[in-house]
Amino acid sequence: MFNAHDFFMKRFAAHLKETSRYLRYIFNGHIAFAMLFFVSASAYYYQQWLADLPETFPTAVIVGGVFGLLVSYSPVRTLLKEPDLVFLIAAENRMGPYFRDSLVYSFVIQLYLLLLAGAIFGPLYFASYPERGTDIYLLTLFVLLVFKCWNLLANWWMLKIQEPGLRRIDLWVRTLLNIEVFYFIVRGEMLIAGITTLLFIFVFLYDLSVSRKQAGIAWELLVEKDRNRMQAFYRIANMFTDVPHLKNRIKSRHWIVSLVNKVPFKNKYTYDYLYRITFIRSGDYLGMYIRLILIGGLFVFYVPTVLMKVIFALLFLYMSLFQMMTLYQHHRTIMWLDLYPVDLDERKRSLIKLMYQLAFIHVIVFALFFLVLGQLMGILAILAGGTLFNLLFINGYVKKKIA
Repeated sequence: MFNAHDFFMKRFAAHLKETSRYLRYIFNGHIAFAMLFFVSASAYYYQQWLADLPETFPTAVIVGGVFGLLVSYSPVRTLLKEPDLVFLIAAENRMGPYFRDSLVYSFVIQLYLLLLAGAIFGPLYFASYPERGTDIYLLTLFVLLVFKCWNLLANWWMLKIQEPGLRRIDLWVRTLLNIEVFYFIVRGEMLIAGITTLLFIFVFLYDLSVSRKQAGIAWELLVEKDRNRMQAFYRIANMFTDVPHLKNRIKSRHWIVSLVNKVPFKNKYTYDYLYRITFIRSGDYLGMYIRLILIGGLFVFYVPTVLMKVIFALLFLYMSLFQMMTLYQHHRTIMWLDLYPVDLDERKRSLIKLMYQLAFIHVIVFALFFLVLGQLMGILAILAGGTLFNLLFINGYVKKKIA
């Protein structure tokens, strides 16, 4: 006889085995060291910043906004796959324990974001409201867990609705109410927070009543949602290792391509063109490259000492180059590349050349950040240090990895 709970546990075990294999590559020695340095330095400067926190700092707006967004983002991980559309629909009336376990699993794996946010904003909360005790903040975190549970259930009920417009409206309404609730809780205006909570409960019960009017489970939607989330995970893992399950997203970006496709029409420039177009049109590389530059720029602007600014800039330069290494394996499943009348050494040369170009742009942008700050020593340090780091990392590490 079909046992939905046992089926979920088998599906969960397979899912855990697959994701843990890729997580080992993501959190390898290089990334673990970078993250440790990043967290340690950020915590140090965070404490320094809190010591001079202005009285007018909008703590309630920031903490309430982040808490509201975190509880609103409550996806349900069902672990369903495309074959389930054929084999499990017949057992829909016996799938209750499976979806109950899915909700519990979804709640547990999202707790780390809540706990992380609670730990990060705790010092800010007590620095802004020193007269309040720890029990008040713990009560706020308890309300955070309650709202997380409510939003997860509401998201699950709305997944029975086929119309995406209705689901978006419901999500927007709940998100605004979540933000308002936690904004008023942090400000200490409990009466208004209670009234807003009652409005949220009204929307919550409305979602329940709407879902009960639906005929059954929207299997296609559940499979699509879970497939998209796994593809997002695979795209992250693909930056560190080969992921055969990944379905690459391609974006046109014609105007950017037109700026960089000026490549001589010769055999030895074949991979120059291919890697440039892949970097721009793939759904991962260009966005990650720009995000790392912008986040690194924020640290350059707000970290107080020049030395630490340069260290953070080099750290983000390292992370950017490390991500770009996977370009070499991006087309590994395309057999046509083996037919190119181009030597393998030209392929390696093209990747090294592109990485030097990207690294040079990275260093120049960081130098411009220091120029805006008017710090000549920072400009000289990032130009010299970034150039030296690029030479050592690309010639020493990258060449060995692609060999």
